[in-house]
Amino acid sequence: MFNFTPDYFYNLILSLPGILIAISFHEMAHGYAADSMGDPTPKNAGRLTLNPLKHIDPLGFISMLLFRFGWAKPVPVNPGNFKDRKKGMIVVSLSGVLTNLILAFLGMAAYLAVVPLNNEVLMLVLQYIYIYNIMFAVFNIIPIPPLDGSQILVLFLPPKALMTYYKYQRYGMIAIFVLAFTGLLGLIINPVINGISSLFFAILLPIFNLIWS
Repeated sequence: MFNFTPDYFYNLILSLPGILIAISFHEMAHGYAADSMGDPTPKNAGRLTLNPLKHIDPLGFISMLLFRFGWAKPVPVNPGNFKDRKKGMIVVSLSGVLTNLILAFLGMAAYLAVVPLNNEVLMLVLQYIYIYNIMFAVFNIIPIPPLDGSQILVLFLPPKALMTYYKYQRYGMIAIFVLAFTGLLGLIINPVINGISSLFFAILLPIFNLIWS
C-alpha cells in the first residue's frame, strides 16, 4: 500500500503545513462560532487557538498523513448554552467547513500567484494547502457521526429516524473506515472534491491570466 521512497517522505513533509492549517482553522472556527452563539465551553477548554497541538487527534492525524482522510479532536460544545439551539448547531457545524473552503480558495490563489516563480517547493506546499482544505471540508460534511454533517442531519430527522440514529451512532467511525478501505469513500467524495477544485480554478485562472498578460 505504501511505497516508502525518498519522494514519499519529501511529499509527506511538504503536505504537513496543509494538514495542520486545515485542522487548526477548522476546529478554531467551531470554537469561535460556538462562542459567538453564547457557549463559552470552547473558550474555557482553550480551543480558541490556532495551536495545532490543541486540536490534533493522534489517530486522525496519522490517518490523514497515510490515507488522506482523517479527523481532529472535536471542540467541546454545550448546545444548551445557545440562545437558539438549532441555529447554533447549524452555525457551529458549518463554520469549520466554510473556513476550510475559504482557505482552499485563498491557497489556490496563492498557488497561481507563485507559478511564475517556478519554485517547486513553494508550489507544492500551496497545492497541498488548498487540496487538504477542500478534502477536509468535503469529508466533514458527510452525515455520518461524529462528522459535522451528522450534527446538521439530526436537527431535521423525524423522531423515529432520530432514535435509529442514536442507536447506531457509535458505529459511525467503523462505517467511515469500511467506506475508506473498500474504496467507496473515494467514489463518494472525490467527484465533489474535484468539482470544487475545478470551480475555484475556473474563477481564479481568468483573473491571473489578466495579471500575467
